[in-house]
Amino acid sequence: MDPTRDAILAALDTVVLPDGGTLVARDLVRALVIDGHSVRFVIETQSAEVAKSYGTVRAEAERVVAAVPGVQSVAVALTTHTAPKPAPSLKIGRHPTQQEGRQPVPGVTNLIAIGSGKGGVGKSTVAANLAVALARRGLRVGLLDADIYGPSQPKMMGVDKRPASPDGKRILPPEAHGVRMISIGLMLKADEAVIWRGPMLMGALQQLLTQVEWGRLDVLLVDMPPGTGDIQLTLCTKFDVRGAIVVSTPQDVALLDARKALRAFETLKTPILGLIENMSTFICPQCGHEEHIFGDGGVRREADKQGLPFLGELPLSLEVRLAGDGGVPVAATDSPVAQAYGRIADQVIASL
Repeated sequence: MDPTRDAILAALDTVVLPDGGTLVARDLVRALVIDGHSVRFVIETQSAEVAKSYGTVRAEAERVVAAVPGVQSVAVALTTHTAPKPAPSLKIGRHPTQQEGRQPVPGVTNLIAIGSGKGGVGKSTVAANLAVALARRGLRVGLLDADIYGPSQPKMMGVDKRPASPDGKRILPPEAHGVRMISIGLMLKADEAVIWRGPMLMGALQQLLTQVEWGRLDVLLVDMPPGTGDIQLTLCTKFDVRGAIVVSTPQDVALLDARKALRAFETLKTPILGLIENMSTFICPQCGHEEHIFGDGGVRREADKQGLPFLGELPLSLEVRLAGDGGVPVAATDSPVAQAYGRIADQVIASL
């Protein structure tokens, strides 16, 4: 039987340090790799002086890991933490640069826009959870928060660190729940407002698409702002967009604006991959009563009318709201609501 990561960490948690605590409690274990019956890891200390006193700690760590069932060889390195140099200044928000025709995003196979005709229909929540659901299906997924004026993805994905930039040009996206993500919200103070004209918005989107080191991605979801403005125009005319997904609630007022979003994507020659009905039904968490508070089946009927794919229904759920506010999208769990996002992810995969 091969050793598990949990078993290795449990063993290392018994190694007491000269200055108090254990290796695991003090978070000193780095680069833990389990390769069959071989285990290797690094003990990272705060200074060279501390490292000199950790010789016995290293020996004890090697001993306890070697005693874990299934372990046949152990390699332990002792290093000293080095404070990183300040990253070069990274400026987001400039006039767009000239480019000829639609360009691919380097490394990205499928660029997909998640749009809506109006705000308040849960588009960003759907985008975050769909990204996680696709990642759980084994795809390499990225998420770009293009809602420049109201970025919400950092909160929902549980990311609060400013992205690193090794040279002031390239941007290294953080990863959460198996998804690489980027947002203008990660580059601003929490209460700082974006007051930009259209050209700066267009330039910012261009930067987030081309300067971010996305790596190899099967899917890059772009969480669009509500409406049909400069961001939509820039994305669909300057980049190779595989298609768009439109999110709406089933009520007639929301569908009026959803139709405008559909017409805008069609005018920009962007294929519609399908429609999603969000807040389709509410199930009372106390008594289980189900209520169609925004109407019943409006988006499905609209998809049928337009001859477009209907990707699925999502409930209005307290669980979704609590999960998003907590930085762990509900699609990252095993709840019934997560299964609903999984079914939509399967539909999206089948359309690519």
